[in-house]
Parts: sequence; structure tokens; C-alpha cells
Amino acid sequence: MLRSTAFLTFASLVLGQQIGTYTAERHPSMPIQVCTAPGSCTRESTEVVLDSNWRWTHVTDGYTNCYTGSEWNATACPDGATCAENCAIDGADYSGTYGITTPSSGALKLQFVTKNDNGQNVGSRVYLMASSEKYKMFNLLNKEFTFDVDVSKLPCGLNGAVYFSEMLEDGGLSAFDGNAAGAKYGTGYCDSQCPQDIKFINGEANVEGWGGDSGNSGTGKYGICCAEMDIWEANSDATAYTPHVCSVNEQTRCEGVDCGAGSDRYNSICDKDGCDFNSFRLGNKEFYGPSKTVDTTKPFTIVTQFVTDDGTDTGNLKSIHRYYVQDGVVIPNSVTEVAGVDATNFISEGFCEQQKAAFGDTNYYGQLGGMSAMGKSLTKMVLVLSIWDDHAVNMNWLDSVFPNDADPEKPGVARGRCDPADGVPETIEAAHPDAYVIYSNIKFGAINSTFTAS
Repeated sequence: MLRSTAFLTFASLVLGQQIGTYTAERHPSMPIQVCTAPGSCTRESTEVVLDSNWRWTHVTDGYTNCYTGSEWNATACPDGATCAENCAIDGADYSGTYGITTPSSGALKLQFVTKNDNGQNVGSRVYLMASSEKYKMFNLLNKEFTFDVDVSKLPCGLNGAVYFSEMLEDGGLSAFDGNAAGAKYGTGYCDSQCPQDIKFINGEANVEGWGGDSGNSGTGKYGICCAEMDIWEANSDATAYTPHVCSVNEQTRCEGVDCGAGSDRYNSICDKDGCDFNSFRLGNKEFYGPSKTVDTTKPFTIVTQFVTDDGTDTGNLKSIHRYYVQDGVVIPNSVTEVAGVDATNFISEGFCEQQKAAFGDTNYYGQLGGMSAMGKSLTKMVLVLSIWDDHAVNMNWLDSVFPNDADPEKPGVARGRCDPADGVPETIEAAHPDAYVIYSNIKFGAINSTFTAS
């Protein structure tokens, strides 16, 4: 996975850390179910919150932007700490500005492009809340996580992603004096890419060394790192699930080599590649897609199980399993068909070692602790749901040939059927502004408790 929020574009909207009062913050409801056995589930009244990186930020005593285009307001933001004091983050119009709606109870629709009074918004990212002030925290060990998805309107080059990140429960509200907004306003994001485009990190603005791009984003001196479990990264043509580990076991601010930018990728404190299971890349080109075994023209259910060595919630992570359910039929994950990789359909330490060797990839996942490290992080995770396009490599790492100049016949290079040009952001934003993804019916609980099939 090559996600970096620096490549999520959103027009005219800017960020901050104090609390603004011009727009009331009202979190959309998205209830989930917690299960102990098939048919024995309890409803929880959870909700979602928009990431702070999408929000309008202005000076605390007026409407003047603290960040416009790809530049900081030099008067309000001469340095990170002063900027956090001077700038307020406001509430969000979820449907009108961001295209985030709840078409039914327990369902969330994320629109790709939304026209609004400020121009247009592209993509979004939200987090599941246990209350109006705190994120819902998950311990995934010895549990399964299940949800329904409709990717029928997600073409090549887009990514509807569902994943867990090792974020702080209150979004950093209690840990960092400069953060007065907290989880209620979607602060505290981190992931294994150590993104440097996050505008406020640990309660301070990321103004030092900031370099804006041609759009509405940029990167600063600092990044923010934490472990990440990609449950679902997909469009209608390709999908992968991927654990990513770090050498740290909590949200950590990085700078320099530790962030792993460019040629320092394998010196980062986090594993940016992860250990991915992509059915197409692993040899089964007929498993996932329109009219394939898992038919993406229709909704389906995704089940991910986190198996421990002793079958307890405190055991060591042993393997990560995947099932699909469509039209009442359970569909086991595809089996690998790559020379040098034992026939298997789940992620384990052995699979990761063999897959990396077969594809000629660096096993940084193993170097940073592999399944053992991932298991430690899975005890305190926040759920993330998003839709995005990729200004770095056009989502080719997910659904096309990557690297682009590599031989597509070489094992591991072809990840899907999409043309490399399909994911160019300018092209896809113009051609498919009406794209969307719908997530629904989230369930979490004991293994084999969240789904049934005929």
C-alpha cells in the first residue's frame, strides 16, 4: 500500500486545532453490531467523524484562512505552536460539502467528487466513534471483523479503503496541549506511510519546511507514524488486504530518515509495503472483479479473521484469514498460484517470507517484527473508512502494472487488469466524479460469529 494523504485532494478547505463555532459539528450515525455467536449480536450506537485534514480552519477571531491553496498564513502561523494557538477547526457539512451520507441505518456512502459552495471536494476519510468525544477502540486478536460493501461504482484508479490505524482514543486531546479539538473533530491521524502532509501533528502545525504542491496540499518537516491493518483496499477490479508494522507501538512523530521518504523507504520506522494478499498478483486472475468468482457488480460481505496461537484474545497473532459471502454463499479466499509460494489462502509469517522472496521484494515487514509486532498493535486500533485517488503512482500498486517500467510477466508486477493511465487523478476526477462506495452492516466479535451462509 502506497497511501499518503498528501495525494488526497480537496478544494478550498483548510485545517487547524482550536475549535471554531461557525458550523455545528454533527456526526453521522453509523451503528455497528458486536457478536458472540451467529445470530447473537448487540447493536452499538456508534457514529463517524470527518478527518481534521479536510476541515476549514481559520483564525480564532474571524474568517481569515490559516491555510489557503497550498500555503500557510504567515501572520497566523509563523511557527507550529503559535499556529495551533491562532487557528480554529470548524464543524463539517457532511453531505453538502463532502458527499458523506447515510442512506440507511448502519450504511455509509462516500461520494468521490462533491460540488459545493467552495468549488469541489475530492475524496474523504472518516473514523468510527464510540461517543461524540472518543474513537471506538478495537482489540482484533482472536476476533473477526465483517462488513458489506458495494464497489460497483468504483472504477480503476480509485480506492475504497477500510482499515485500522493505531491512533489515540481521544485523537491526542489529552496528550498534546496544542490540540483542543480532539477526536470530536477528527484529529490524530497516523498510518504506516508516516504521512508528512498532515497539517497538524501532536498539537502543532506542520509549518516548518512546508512545501505545497500544485493543488491544495503539501508536505512538511514532520510525519506521523503508526501501525496499520488494511482490511480492504479495493475498487471494482482489484483488491488487497495488508498488515503493516512499525518499530514503535504507538503514534510517533517522525522527521528525516525515520519518515522513510524516497530512497529512505526501508529506513523508515514503519513498513510501508506491508505483506499484501492480492489474488490477481498471487496468480488467480479470475477470482475478483465484474462477473468473477466474487462478482463486483453486486454487493457482498467481507470477513477478516485474526487467529492467535492459543485461541485467546491475549495470544500471539498467528494468521489473518479472509472469506467472502455473496448471494448466501461463503467464498473462501483464493489460493496462491505463484512458484515458490506454498498453496495457501491466508497471511502468515511463512506466507510473507515466501511471497517477498518470490517477488524479489524487501521483507521489511519481517525485519520490523512481522506477525508478532502486528499482533501487539492490533490490541488498540481505530477504524478508518475512506475513498481516495492517488497523486503519487495513480493506484497502479493496487490494480495495474507496478513498477510501470517492469516486465508485467515477472511475478508480482501485475496487480490487476487496469491500464496504468486509468488512475491519473486529473483524468479520473473528470471522467468519474459520480463514483462512490457504500459500506454497511459492520459486525465485530468472536470468530465465526458474524456471518452465516446457506
